[in-house]
Amino acid sequence: MPRRAANNPRQIRCKTCGCPACTKKYPPEEYGQRRPRRDCIGSWQARYRDPAGKQKARNFPIDEGGKKAAEAFLDETRTAVRQRTYRDPERGKIRLGAWWTEFWEVEGKKGAIRTRNRKHSVWKAHVEPKWSGYRLIDLEYMALQKWLTQDVKGHRTQTQVKQLLVALLDAAIKDGERISVNPAKHLEVTAPRRAKHPDDLKPPTRAQYALIHAALPAYYQRILRDFAYETGMRPGEYAGLRLHCVDEERMVAHIKEILVSDDGRLCRQEAPKTEAGFRTVALTPTALEAIRWMKEKWKPKATRSAIGDDPYDLHVEELVFRGPRGGALNTNNLQRPWKKATDQAGVTRKVKNPETGKWEWWPRLYEYRHDVASRLHHAGVAEVDTQAHLGQKRGGKVTWIYTHGSEDAQERVRNALTGGEGESGLRAVR
Repeated sequence: MPRRAANNPRQIRCKTCGCPACTKKYPPEEYGQRRPRRDCIGSWQARYRDPAGKQKARNFPIDEGGKKAAEAFLDETRTAVRQRTYRDPERGKIRLGAWWTEFWEVEGKKGAIRTRNRKHSVWKAHVEPKWSGYRLIDLEYMALQKWLTQDVKGHRTQTQVKQLLVALLDAAIKDGERISVNPAKHLEVTAPRRAKHPDDLKPPTRAQYALIHAALPAYYQRILRDFAYETGMRPGEYAGLRLHCVDEERMVAHIKEILVSDDGRLCRQEAPKTEAGFRTVALTPTALEAIRWMKEKWKPKATRSAIGDDPYDLHVEELVFRGPRGGALNTNNLQRPWKKATDQAGVTRKVKNPETGKWEWWPRLYEYRHDVASRLHHAGVAEVDTQAHLGQKRGGKVTWIYTHGSEDAQERVRNALTGGEGESGLRAVR
């Protein structure tokens, strides 16, 4: 092992210093006259080798401690290299925008399409405009917290921004310790989580659904009234339902893949929303009749094509449910006739989102799932079976989100409290 250099740290000769050593290296006749000095004012240079064996150096001016600061730095750095805790400060000087490019090369291929699109949207809309020009080592907790509190609106948006920043900076720590700590790890979401009024969460009543369905075009009645309302399947699930997944004899449909929108383009996703999405859904006679009607109209093929390398090749010829012109169903195919029907039925209500301040339309297509969950609950179906039918990962979610009170709930409670007909009533216990 080579001996440690005796002149480390060493003083760097300076053109502005007039000490004998600096004057010898930088003659006055060539570099100008300087005031003679006994002690050199040049910086002290500490040299060391990183874990890869590459030599590096750092200079310490006299006014920053000079030799003592350089010696202390060498002691710390040698210990860090020996204990494998060394961090190259130069790697932390990369701009956040440049680091995002490297980060997204990997992160952009992980997770579901909608999740990736959401992360990319959060970066573009919130993080990039403010922080892309900052170096990683310049990001500080308080500056991030003030920005999150003052400029990012809404509890959900703040949560998503924090999650993205934490993941982005955690990756920088894992990548050779570009930074030593994650300044976003302890950010606090300060926007309040505002709950919607229960009336804004309930699905339409049966009478309201009847009005909506009557206002739908005949073609969409087959899709929405006869199938979605009967099964509670997600739009992407019945849009991606292929003929080979339907078992008419057993009256079931197997959920094996879905159609999702990837930045405006429909594509196939080989897995449903969660692991619980892989399931077998019971079909009512009405739902099965809707499938048979679509089979008669479009003559779908029972082949089973693989998604392969091109998820945008939808193989529409295998799809059971399609748009009126034979194309794959997308959000616009469904939302336009749905909103028009709710308006004609006089059911539409604009609900202001308390977090974003934006207006949202009620009812949504998604209310079908809430309605099916409530109907199964009131019919006495076990929660675990309802969970399996809807494809929910957590059983509790079926109870506290999807299940709603019956339409005659107030009347039943009133009868119970007053001892009305058909109820045992309540009595005081002493």
